[in-house]
Amino acid sequence: MVNLWSSLSRFTGGETAVEVEAATVAGLLDGLKAAYPGLAPILDAGVSVVIDGEVATGRHASVADAGEVFLMQRMKGG
Repeated sequence: MVNLWSSLSRFTGGETAVEVEAATVAGLLDGLKAAYPGLAPILDAGVSVVIDGEVATGRHASVADAGEVFLMQRMKGG
């Protein structure tokens, strides 16, 4: 299950949590784009993926055994 920030629900039929089968962050993002094409521009612009409370550091990070996955607006340092 992938939890989305609320404004993305307009692309997912009102859902803020969607099911996507994936082993890695890259697979998760590709799966989201395939299931919900309207998300593609947002995902391509960059998002942060939080897996069990930690921001994923790369597209190859595993989501296979994740308890919680959250998609968040890209976190920017400053």
